[in-house]
Amino acid sequence: FQWSSPPEAIERFKSQEIWFPPPQFYEFCRLCNFSSLKELQQFSSARALEGCERWMPVMLSAADGSIQLLPGDELYPEDPDYTGEKKIIMSTDKKVEDLLKEGGVFHRIVMKDINNLAVYVNIQAKYKHINPLMIKCDNSDYNSKL
Repeated sequence: FQWSSPPEAIERFKSQEIWFPPPQFYEFCRLCNFSSLKELQQFSSARALEGCERWMPVMLSAADGSIQLLPGDELYPEDPDYTGEKKIIMSTDKKVEDLLKEGGVFHRIVMKDINNLAVYVNIQAKYKHINPLMIKCDNSDYNSKL
């Protein structure tokens, strides 16, 4: 076990020293908004009274990668398959970059491969939540406060 700050964990992920799945990458990007554990605790205590929503990422296969669509994204289905019973498969022949250029309302995790993730969010978070910083694994330029 090794303690790492969120930016350190992301850097270790980017350098392929460690791996974590896309939902954890998303959460590390959210944690980068806080400069201390005390600030995170204060935010969490105040926000906890607001409620929460159920999320189910919906996979969209693109020509050169895949996208986990999250609630609020313009491509997110109105009636997602929460149980997997419908076996809905979303796919497109378009490239990920084309989907990003064509779109305008994003809440998604883009996956070019297992170690190349990017978070794109421009929606207003519900229940006074905080959006993740938009971080790309192929580019170390990001603005963490930690």
